[in-house]
Amino acid sequence: MLDSAPYTPRLKAQYKDAIRAALKEEFGYKNDMQIPRLDKIVLNIGCGAEAVKDSKKAKSAVEDLTAIAGQQALATKAKKSIAGFRVREDMPLGAKVTLRGDRMYEFLDRLITIAMPRVRDFRGVKPSFDGRGNFAMGMKEHIVFPEIDFDKVDETWGMDIVITTTAPSDAEGKALLKAFNMPFNA
Repeated sequence: MLDSAPYTPRLKAQYKDAIRAALKEEFGYKNDMQIPRLDKIVLNIGCGAEAVKDSKKAKSAVEDLTAIAGQQALATKAKKSIAGFRVREDMPLGAKVTLRGDRMYEFLDRLITIAMPRVRDFRGVKPSFDGRGNFAMGMKEHIVFPEIDFDKVDETWGMDIVITTTAPSDAEGKALLKAFNMPFNA
């Protein structure tokens, strides 16, 4: 019987083979544990007023985010009742999912190579870091992902994507994502 090698995502293999060595040389790290790496990717869809009017909208957002992420999304619920917005406590208002490990690398690969080029008039993403090497971006339409069937979509959702790294500074976080071919415009 043939022993097949375990599957490793393309970007994870690229990180181990080339990116780690390049970052170590560029920033002069003395220890391999200092080299920045991806920690997690958090995806979020907020339905807002649509979910208040129709509770099926939040369920639809959870299903779409589950298809995009490849793992079950969690429905986000209102913490407090707000009468002016007709929001009740524990009313579902959106969806979120946290990706780690191989799924995180697979999602990042699909985001960079497939989804971003499908965005109309795409000119790159603005490098918006938080001061600690973490990157956040938004997408206006979730239908750019190939997992979403256009015919079954009842509404297009905006989507937040937060990429958390172990980099201590923005420059190191940007260098890490640039090595993964993140298309920064500046």
